[in-house]
Amino acid sequence: MPKAIIIGAGIAGIATAIRLAVKNYEVTVYEANAFAGGKLAHFKQGDYSFDAGPSLFTMPQYVDELFTLANKNPEDYFTYKKLDEVCRYFWADGTTFSASASSEEFGKEVEKNTTTKASQLFTYLNKSRTIYNITHHVFLEKSLQKLTTYLSLNTLKSVFNFGKIDAFRTMAQANQSFFEDTKMQQYANRFATYNGSNPYKAPATLNVIPHLEQNLGAYFPEKGMYSIVQSLVKLAEDLGVKFIYNSLVDEICVDNKTISGIFIKQKFIPAKLVVSNMDVYFTYTRLLKKHKAPVRILQQERSSSALIFYWGVKQTFINLGLHNILFSNDYKAEFEAIFDKKTIGNDATVYINISSKHKPDDAPQGCENWFVMINVPNNTGQNWDDLIAKARINIIKKINQQFKVDLEGLIENESVLDPRSIEKNTFSYQGSLYGTSSNNQFAAFLRHANFSSKIKNLYFAGGSVHPGGGIPLSLLSAKIVANLI
Repeated sequence: MPKAIIIGAGIAGIATAIRLAVKNYEVTVYEANAFAGGKLAHFKQGDYSFDAGPSLFTMPQYVDELFTLANKNPEDYFTYKKLDEVCRYFWADGTTFSASASSEEFGKEVEKNTTTKASQLFTYLNKSRTIYNITHHVFLEKSLQKLTTYLSLNTLKSVFNFGKIDAFRTMAQANQSFFEDTKMQQYANRFATYNGSNPYKAPATLNVIPHLEQNLGAYFPEKGMYSIVQSLVKLAEDLGVKFIYNSLVDEICVDNKTISGIFIKQKFIPAKLVVSNMDVYFTYTRLLKKHKAPVRILQQERSSSALIFYWGVKQTFINLGLHNILFSNDYKAEFEAIFDKKTIGNDATVYINISSKHKPDDAPQGCENWFVMINVPNNTGQNWDDLIAKARINIIKKINQQFKVDLEGLIENESVLDPRSIEKNTFSYQGSLYGTSSNNQFAAFLRHANFSSKIKNLYFAGGSVHPGGGIPLSLLSAKIVANLI
């Protein structure tokens, strides 16, 4: 059996390992950490449990597909349920609404709490569906750097419908045309944060994102988000994949412009092919030092990062759900602070995820595990200790005012994840969550390809390369790589 090496056991690395094992490769995954999952991690904090990374689960079919590909029953490994409520939204003036999984119910909520008609919401969501139907065959499921991609019927259809994907105005401009109500504009603009971008710069093509969450649905793994990792590692191991942890690869070895293996702990390990699930920036700067890096790609603007507080809270809040958003009063200023000033404004939009709402054993009885996140700039040497201290004060103040509570007195324990620790823990350059940003209309074409054009049998998977970050796109990058191989 030909030998394949995967560098990194992030979600894309695990998925690639499964797909190659099904193709009868002998696969070994080398992971620098003591656990699999990359950003999708899990930890205990006193009597509280937290999923550290991605908290929203959409497009579960891409997880199921890996089991069916291996002729396994997905439910033997992994179970999930569709959420009746996608998210709850809050504004400082008291406006609030719930985004129901039912478009009709969501429409009623929007009509009741804003000046927007349900028909306007449906027009917006239908546009999102149209963009998805035009783009997903090409932009999400195939390599954009292979000629064969552009010779297929689906691609030709997409080309003929290019005008409908709204590539020539920003998300903010498009959403202003869908909604007169500024709160609904803010709701629609927030989806830019799903790939770490600025809605006032990113193309309106990114309005495809609400289709994935609202039209196709949001889900919750019954054993928590980290069970995605656990179930896929179990599947991979059942297929013969070997995972070697605490093993930081030193070098990708190339002989006559062809992969020959890797160096790790001063030992050479031969392989027919290598797939790097490490951030593409560090793949070149750490593992391929002897080879010319694609400088223009590596110098592209990085996506935003995150500041996350994990709080054990000694109270339950009936007005909060699994996913909650507390919006800032000036959204444009918030994004200017992140992307232009490289700082955190005094009024940031706050996301609160409480998995104990659906998985009660994540917190003691009568308590909740709060995953509290704001979007922040990537790490370019800011004084993070100072920024974090100020952000914490502002976040707690915002929550106190919104829910008439003294949160500080309810926080039983705390830990923090910031851009520095994200970079250190996951080798994500500058702590950016999604590789490069999508702040221009050609961003999809400018991401690094899933293969090397200079080194034969070298491939790339994960959020820093095509098609992008987040669980579904990382899984799709693995699919693209396997199809290329």
